[in-house]
Amino acid sequence: MTAQPTSRPRVGHIQFLNCLPLYWGLARTGTLLDLELTKDTPEKLSEQLVNGDLDIGPVTLVEFLRNAGDLVALPDIAVGCDGSVMSCEIVSRVPLEELDGRPVALGSTSRTSVRLAQLLLAERYGVRPEYFTCPPDLPAMLREADAAVVIGDVGLRAFLRAMPEPELDVHDLGRLWKDWTGLPFVFAVWAVRRDYLAREPEIVHAVHEAFLASRDLSLEEVGKVAEQAARWEPFDASVLERYFTTLDFRLGADQLAGIAEFARRTGDTTGFPADVKVDLLTR
Repeated sequence: MTAQPTSRPRVGHIQFLNCLPLYWGLARTGTLLDLELTKDTPEKLSEQLVNGDLDIGPVTLVEFLRNAGDLVALPDIAVGCDGSVMSCEIVSRVPLEELDGRPVALGSTSRTSVRLAQLLLAERYGVRPEYFTCPPDLPAMLREADAAVVIGDVGLRAFLRAMPEPELDVHDLGRLWKDWTGLPFVFAVWAVRRDYLAREPEIVHAVHEAFLASRDLSLEEVGKVAEQAARWEPFDASVLERYFTTLDFRLGADQLAGIAEFARRTGDTTGFPADVKVDLLTR
């Protein structure tokens, strides 16, 4: 970053493994010192960006679409998948087609994964479960429900079948969406508040470039990123390298088509227009 703001930009950081490659390189380049970084869950960071407590940061797709009038997306950076995502799962004791009227627990950390799961169950499998929201503790969730929607590290453990009940079925939300629509799915975008962009355009561009450079460096050295992360995470380096290279950190034409399809399919029920326009940062 070369531009000098009057104060450090307030930037969000999702404290899940799936975002590590977007932030790992910031420490290597020294850019991390130029940011006032706030770590939290996707849900809470989204609220802070929408409320103006952050200037730039990740926002779940559902919250971005609901607040697109106040936000501008940063191009070519997101968290998504083009097929399996490995960390956003429906874990079920019964086939998904048999969940009609049955209790399904929804993890409380991301509205987008929850909305995607509800959309898939309703439109692809034709079921209307009885949903309730609770903390993302899979054993506790399954004591009260026949299925659970989990994301992040809990979802990754489920994908790897590291569960107390190994006979449970695990359905990857990214794979279900890809098989249904043929499109990638975007769980979160990086966005800037329009008012902050108007005040500090050069800083916004500098932060954007720093994140792109961080991502590219992390993916070039993904084995090293995985080895370092494995020191404090309950996953070995080979699993983490597979995970980091399965995730799709791009936001291009295909990803925008996936966003448009999600908006079209859910626009009547989620509080945003089906034809919502995604404004991208431009020079």
